[in-house]
This record gives sequence, structure tokens and C-alpha cells, in this order.
Amino acid sequence: MRAMTDSEFLTLAEVALRDIERALEATGIDVEMERSGNVLTIELAAGGKIVINLQEPMRQIWVAAKSGASHYAYRDGAWRDTRDGRELFAALSTIVSAQAGTPVVLRSR
Repeated sequence: MRAMTDSEFLTLAEVALRDIERALEATGIDVEMERSGNVLTIELAAGGKIVINLQEPMRQIWVAAKSGASHYAYRDGAWRDTRDGRELFAALSTIVSAQAGTPVVLRSR
């Protein structure tokens, strides 16, 4: 299996960040998002902050939340947690639901 190039990583990761923004907007929950370069900061009205950032040298997406931090690598057509293989949007659904205090399901396009 060949290694992903920087360009491939940035393209796939950018799509993921945009999909996260769209998915959060579609939920209707009270959320503020701020994008600064490769960092997406999500602040929920119910409290809590989630920071998602791209780690280009590692070719990973990192997520930091109240529940802890996790790292996602692109495998088998999806961003998967490097520890347990959980898909990024499934994990974010759990994180956002816990911090928003209401069930939230996030889906990529």
C-alpha cells in the first residue's frame, strides 16, 4: 500500500472539515464554529469546546474535547480512530451529543 501524499491528505482532510461544518449546521443545535487555517473550533451553547485540527506531518485529523483526544487516519475510505478504528463522524456524533446534552447524528456527504 503506497503512502498518501501531502496533497492527497490535504484534499481529503479539507473535505472532512467542510463536511463537519455542514453536518453541524444541519443539526439545528446552537453552535458557533470558527475556522483558522487547518483548525476548526466548535463551541456549543450548552457548554464545551471541540477543537479539530489537521496534523499534516502525521497525515491525521486530531480531535480534542472534554472526553479526551483522539487521532484519525484515512483508511479504507474513511477517517478512522488510530486506536479503536471508530469512524470520525460516528465519534463526533457521540462527542457533540454528550456536550450538547441532546442526541446529534453527524453524517458526511
